[in-house]
Formats: sequence, structure tokens, C-alpha cells
Amino acid sequence: MKNKEQEKLINQRIGVRLARVGMLSKVFAIQTFNKLNIDITPEQFLILMALNDNDGIYQRQLANMTFKDRPNINRIVSILERGKYIVPQCSSNGRQIKQLFITDKGKSICNKILPIIFDVWNTTTKGLEENEIEQFINTLQKIEQNLRDNTFLQV
Repeated sequence: MKNKEQEKLINQRIGVRLARVGMLSKVFAIQTFNKLNIDITPEQFLILMALNDNDGIYQRQLANMTFKDRPNINRIVSILERGKYIVPQCSSNGRQIKQLFITDKGKSICNKILPIIFDVWNTTTKGLEENEIEQFINTLQKIEQNLRDNTFLQV
């Protein structure tokens, strides 16, 4: 990359913008959930959706999938378990490792929240053409892959 291109990227502060958009997105989702009296957080919803799509996975797999560290995933899993949204079961391999399963109550709240998430997404992407969204997602995927290739994550 040429120096002028590097200077342009630094001046645009891509990392700062990504962090700002991520934080604003999170705050907007939290405010939307609160406004609609949804009794779980967007972070808890993320975990439920991961289990809805991958029922019976282990907590460590769930942490890797959602980029949550151990203390955070333990806290969220405990909250969801107390709320009867998920149920842990000891795995059949004789070890004390627990698999996590989404309950009917968990599936029900996922189905209730999913349209709300689509509304949040539509508000977030208002004014963007479909091809702009696709290009942006492709760009983010390339940035993510570059970071994955150069980062060691231990959860």
C-alpha cells in the first residue's frame, strides 16, 4: 500500500469508526428492547440465537462463536438458565462438560424478537441500496479475516 493510501486510512480512522458504529448499534438495540419491555438483552438474544441455530453445543464453542470471554459467557448462560430459556445437560462422554440446549421458552422469545431485530437492521441501513450493503458486508468480512489471520483469540 502506498504512503498516501495509508495516510488516507489513518485520517479516516476506520477502527474508530467501526468501534463507534458498533457501540451506537448496541445502544440502539438496548434502547429498542427496553422500549418494548423485552425481558432479555440484545447480548442474551445473541446467545439464544446461536443456540437456536446450534442446539446442544458446549459453552466453550458458544463463547468462540459469539466472541465472548469465559466470565461473560458464564454470566449470560447463568441468566438464561435462571430464566428457563436454556437448559444445560452433562455430556454423554462422562466428563463434567455441559451441553447447552435452548428450551421452548427460549425458542419462543427468539421468534418474538427476530422481527424487532429486522426493524433495528432496517433503521440502521435506511437510505442504503442493497448493493451498498452487500459491498459493505464483503469489506467487513475481508477486514475480519485479516484480523483473524493475525490474532490469537483464547476464550
